[in-house]
Amino acid sequence: MKRRHFVYLSAAGSISLGIPFYGCKNTNTKENASVEERTEFEIKVLNLLTVWTDAMLKDQIDAPENTETHGALYCHACEKIHGRCMDAVYPFLYMADKTGDEKYLKGAMDVMKWSENVSMPDGSWTVVPDPNSWKGITVFGAIALGEALYYHGHILPKEIKEKWTLRLKKAADFIFKNFTIEYSHINYAFTAMYALNFLGRFFENEVYINRSKELAVEIPNWLTEPNKLLFGENKPANEPSAKGLMPIDLGYNVEETLNGMVQYAVLEEDEALLQLLTMSLEGHLEFMLPDGGWDNSWGTRQNKWTYWGSRTCDGSQPAYTLLADRNPAFATAVILHTELLETSTVDGLLAGGLHYASHGVKPCIHHTFAHAKNLAFLLNHPEKTNKLTKNTPIPRAINDGVKHFPEIDVWLASRGSWRATISSYDQIFKTKYSVAATGGALALLWHEKVGPIFTASMAEYILVEANNQQPQPGEYFTLTPRIERYKNGVWFTNIHDLKATVQFTDKNGIIDFVVDASLTNREKETVKEHAKCQLQYAFDNEKTVIKAIRTNTNDNGDALILPIVSATGEKVVQLSENHIEIHKKGGIVSLKANVPLRIKKTEKERVFNMVPGVEAVPVIASFPKSFQEIVFTIMVLNYS
Repeated sequence: MKRRHFVYLSAAGSISLGIPFYGCKNTNTKENASVEERTEFEIKVLNLLTVWTDAMLKDQIDAPENTETHGALYCHACEKIHGRCMDAVYPFLYMADKTGDEKYLKGAMDVMKWSENVSMPDGSWTVVPDPNSWKGITVFGAIALGEALYYHGHILPKEIKEKWTLRLKKAADFIFKNFTIEYSHINYAFTAMYALNFLGRFFENEVYINRSKELAVEIPNWLTEPNKLLFGENKPANEPSAKGLMPIDLGYNVEETLNGMVQYAVLEEDEALLQLLTMSLEGHLEFMLPDGGWDNSWGTRQNKWTYWGSRTCDGSQPAYTLLADRNPAFATAVILHTELLETSTVDGLLAGGLHYASHGVKPCIHHTFAHAKNLAFLLNHPEKTNKLTKNTPIPRAINDGVKHFPEIDVWLASRGSWRATISSYDQIFKTKYSVAATGGALALLWHEKVGPIFTASMAEYILVEANNQQPQPGEYFTLTPRIERYKNGVWFTNIHDLKATVQFTDKNGIIDFVVDASLTNREKETVKEHAKCQLQYAFDNEKTVIKAIRTNTNDNGDALILPIVSATGEKVVQLSENHIEIHKKGGIVSLKANVPLRIKKTEKERVFNMVPGVEAVPVIASFPKSFQEIVFTIMVLNYS
């Protein structure tokens, strides 16, 4: 890739010849001031960005007399203002530049004016209007403002452009002075690596660039073997679990950190690093579902998992777009992911999962102003975006068999139309209570005709990040399939067991998993009597069979809990006490057992869980007295 030199606004507000940026067109040049042709995918991206930016403008507060709120994007779901809403400056300026509509320019200027409420004297921005709140988000604001100025600063009034540029310089200095490899979770250090490199070029500051290179030297130390998964999403960022497993979160990795790492490597034209990151992107891509969803059922920060990614991150398009020429499946991933974001949009805003609309849950605006930045990124890189196709399938669309990821103790299984995830990952994020799928749980079950059938949720909905998690609407019901028992009001289940063991075989067309676990409470204490249990998962071309086996025959309330992902309005028919059907768009999900099945009574037609933003029918199969084994069979039937 040849470097091209472009002109841009320097720190002093003048135009100068700078250190080279990406080898791509800069929208500041006349040659790319208007787009003559767009591919079908680019049109889709532009249409989605238009929908999102227009919806954000509707929720922008217009109260010039109140400087504490004027210009902010109000979140009706969380009933507050998210401090990072200033990130919307980038998509707003893109739309202003490309459409000439003054409403977008006003939106950009108003949201930046409001950002003074979270602007600190040291150059940082805070996550909420409180000077003592978290300042690490400065790196994301700096990238958003920097890219907005670089690509679209030419449309701003001179005094505004100069003011924003000086503010950006203060943010760059804050990042330079404070961000190290130990700053916080790993996403901050490696996003700062890109920010410092980008801003070093923007301000012609070699000191920033040199610091970015110091951070980049660390990259190989934070990738696992053998799959090159990025770790560091916990505090401490490099502390192994009891099993020796490092803290990894798929959502943060693909939607935030890897973007910064790849963008840095592209700027530096570091071929060795680009090759390493290609392998890392391939390792992470194993977890993309065939519909573009990211399977973060097991990640350390699963508390922010949405079906399409992670709640406050930016989206996975930049990294996979920039390196799509190295692996064409990356292009497919970009398109699938973007299409899923489109179908997950509710009332103009990106909802945090598949079933917000059917359950009547308002979408948090944070998803939209974060992910809109990456749509602007795609449109600002037509030389990459217009080459993207879905001609090459992603791995999980075509895989057959089982792959074990030893660095997280997670297994991905594929047979026929079925995709499954089994997890005994024992990393816990910040708290002693497990939040993500573990205990040998069937963390995800997906079928090509009907999509997700099971998805894990947090064991309990803990507001680990009160400013960044949407309140749970109504009753909470854990979605992870499990064996459970209540003893004196205390919940014991395999999905709290950090010591469960998993084995599998793949013979005669059947993948068979055997999980040995113990019924454990949130304090990691096992129940005193008959704690041992076993789960078996068998997958063949036609069906999935789940067996739950206990070591006693007492009438002690033991039950197999099976929350079937299903949107409100899908017909549920109980054909007999042992047989339930759920009628979905793509087929009929048939559920049969050797014991009676009942559906838990709920406040609404379905339970809804913020993680990963889906509704479910809570099916319960209780162990009758004298029964040691429950056999539960799932099939997907065609409509006759």
